[in-house]
Amino acid sequence: MENPSTPSNFIKNVITEDLKSGKVKEIVTRFPPEPNGYLHIGHARAIWINFTLAAEFGGKTNLRFDDTNPVKEDTEYVKSIQEDVKWLGFEWEELRFASDYFDEMYNRAVLLIKKGKAFIDDLSADQIRETRGTLKSPGSNSPYRDRSVEENLELFEGMRDGKFSDGAKVLRAKIDMSSPNINLRDPIIYRISHTYHHNTGDKWCIYPMYAFAHPLEDAIEGITHSLCSLEFEDQRPFYDWVVAECEMPNVPHQYEFGRLNVEQTLTSKRKLKLLVDEQHVDGWDDPRMPTISGLRRLGYTPEAIRNFIYETGISKTQGVVDLQMQEHFIREDLKLKAPRTMAVLNPLKVVITNYPEDQNEWFEVENNIENPEMGNRQVPFSREIYIEQDDFMEVPPNKYFRLFPGNEVRLKNAYFIKCNEVIKDEEGHVVEIHCTYDPETKSGSGFTARKVKGTIHWIDASQAVPAEFRLYEPLIKAEESDEEIDETEEKEEKTFLDQINPNSLEIVQGFIEPGMKDVVPQDKFQFFRHGYFNVDSKYSTPGHPVFNRIVSLKSSFKMK
Repeated sequence: MENPSTPSNFIKNVITEDLKSGKVKEIVTRFPPEPNGYLHIGHARAIWINFTLAAEFGGKTNLRFDDTNPVKEDTEYVKSIQEDVKWLGFEWEELRFASDYFDEMYNRAVLLIKKGKAFIDDLSADQIRETRGTLKSPGSNSPYRDRSVEENLELFEGMRDGKFSDGAKVLRAKIDMSSPNINLRDPIIYRISHTYHHNTGDKWCIYPMYAFAHPLEDAIEGITHSLCSLEFEDQRPFYDWVVAECEMPNVPHQYEFGRLNVEQTLTSKRKLKLLVDEQHVDGWDDPRMPTISGLRRLGYTPEAIRNFIYETGISKTQGVVDLQMQEHFIREDLKLKAPRTMAVLNPLKVVITNYPEDQNEWFEVENNIENPEMGNRQVPFSREIYIEQDDFMEVPPNKYFRLFPGNEVRLKNAYFIKCNEVIKDEEGHVVEIHCTYDPETKSGSGFTARKVKGTIHWIDASQAVPAEFRLYEPLIKAEESDEEIDETEEKEEKTFLDQINPNSLEIVQGFIEPGMKDVVPQDKFQFFRHGYFNVDSKYSTPGHPVFNRIVSLKSSFKMK
């Protein structure tokens, strides 16, 4: 795998010192997604950081599903996450589930009750929220905070036995309602949910909250460095409190890094799920989605994503990365891998009137001029060809060097042709143009008698293979990002949907070279002048290829 090590960063420095001092003997990390959606490009950074740092120091990484909320979780997500991690090029040491530890978590909660560190609260969710206080004012104690240990134990057992309805009671940690850190104001650690769980079935009707379960999972698995994104920084005191008060024998430590935010890219699973549920997109793997499966279907390679993550680095601060930087790495990865072929997306027929009607010839063309090892291919040529409609104008502006009446251009890898006649339909639309060719100008012949300024691509009409092309643009309008769209207020949902780009997909019908008729999903090509394309895995079928445009050829982005 490329880039097996990470650049110098603060987490790497911590690990180096911990090994040197003997604080830890082996590095153990974990990637702990909740299976409530598909992984996206932001998760790719967390995957890369956890797996690469551990491997660099000879350690190991577990894949663990934080499945503590069965209402939102599904085996579909479990399967997709495993597939995405493997596709990115990583192998986990052990596959774990938070639900594997539900018995242990329950016992640790009982321990907290016995120590007087947790209590059963009858307040509703709204009442708890109202008494929590604000960043500027302390919260107030629940009237149930001083229940006896015996009563709390009895009630907690009753919760487990299903004696109470959803929301009737919760178990809260007893810490400090006046703490400046709101996360320490008696947070909820267990709630009632009579919901079937994908892993434990109907065994449980109470489930631990993520903030309580997560540090216990890390401690049980012997995680040495719990690496997470920056939004969990305020949770770290509670993380440490849980490990200490639950008297865990292994003591993990949490370290936070800045999230990966990309321009015009959503990384809120709630919003992405809304797009899927309301059918604004074609599923979680829609090529416009920032999900790993969406990027894979679009045509990204794991190497391009890993190299992109590598260059963005690891820091303690949040930031927004230029979308063009992400696109730069797929161009760089494919420029030596993808065959360079011709495709006409919006065809206009050209008849070469002085070319023999019964003649066909084949041109030998390099598959990739920058990578001779990719060899050559044969491209047919005959009297009728297709060119792009944009490569012809009846009345051109100044400095238009493509085809127009009386002008001569080169057909790439073929001949010079000159436009002599324009054929129109009854409505005045150009439907065909007639040209003549100069047989002396054959590509590779060394012809230098005259020059032309324009070179256009083409497809032989007699052997053209019909194809569909899906031209994608960012799903979110320019100058919008997750950070600019409020995720906390329900009223913002309409505003969020207003940011959807109505022109994010254009579907056109055209032609490809006959040598491409047997393409299969995930085959990638560079189409002359159009960009890089990938054979779609969902809609492409034998005899009817569908291509997704991964990225255009040119960009103003420059790597610093």
